[in-house]
Amino acid sequence: MTHASAFGVLVLHSVRLTGFAGTREVAERFNLEPAPTADALRVFQEQGWVQYSTFLDIAGWSLTETGKAENEQQLAKELDDAGAREALTRAHTDFLPANARLLAACTDWQVRPSPTDVLAHNDHRDVQWDGGVLAELDSVEGFLRPFTRRLSGRLERFAGYDTRFAAALRRARAGDHDWVDREGVDSCHRVWFQLHEDLIATLGLTRGQAA
Repeated sequence: MTHASAFGVLVLHSVRLTGFAGTREVAERFNLEPAPTADALRVFQEQGWVQYSTFLDIAGWSLTETGKAENEQQLAKELDDAGAREALTRAHTDFLPANARLLAACTDWQVRPSPTDVLAHNDHRDVQWDGGVLAELDSVEGFLRPFTRRLSGRLERFAGYDTRFAAALRRARAGDHDWVDREGVDSCHRVWFQLHEDLIATLGLTRGQAA
């Protein structure tokens, strides 16, 4: 039986996954109502778990170090309450080869070696090269569909990564290059990055341990 996360856990975890985001984006990550999400964020701000910052014309919420520790404690308790630690540890091990493939594909999307420059920028004029990258992303999507079901069967909040990735890949295949790896949109890379962050936060790992 899948475990549903408490509202407060989802709000705080959404701040971690989005990195730096406004209230609406924090709420949208787990399909939460904006008003109670805003109320929860203000409470978390008073507790020192989140901070609201403004840089030029952008503003948003981010976790403090205290908030990151609180988030990980909440997720660890949730994981043990759901009896899912062993299952997610195995899933993370299975995730790593696909993670390496995704990162390599994103590198190939950005870099197209030439005879004179092995780090030449990919200008996307080589249809065969880009087609190979998109084919690899198709393969990664094939892994992600059952993998997401496997995770969400234990913890409900893991649902949706597969459909988000598929939506981004469809747009990339339609010719919008930004949807492979651009920040600021729900690109393939952004969706994958959030999934990886979700896994390591849940298991209490660091990026170095989770490569």
